[in-house]
Amino acid sequence: MNDLTWNEFERIDLRVGTVTSAEIFKEAIKPAIKMEIDFGTEIGIKKSSAQITDHYDPTNLLGKQVAAVINFPKKQIGPFMSECLVTGFTQQDGSIILAVPDKESANGSRLA
Repeated sequence: MNDLTWNEFERIDLRVGTVTSAEIFKEAIKPAIKMEIDFGTEIGIKKSSAQITDHYDPTNLLGKQVAAVINFPKKQIGPFMSECLVTGFTQQDGSIILAVPDKESANGSRLA
């Protein structure tokens, strides 16, 4: 694994946002949830798809704050355009647990 420089790390725009809508992504090949995430007035709402159905369903995601990379290029996933990458941690069984702040944070707050 190659070490990152500090300048490379600073280019990653990792922000916190609140899930405002979530639904099962029925057209996805692998089980996934489509979300809209509010990153505050400066950034706005961005869409994302995440393969997190082992531990989450749309109802328990509403209002949850998540950490997401917002400066990746948009990615077409079937009929859906993903605008950010929601982050999480891979468990031993391959499932994903979301990376979330342990206290409420202002939407749009950047990882420091």
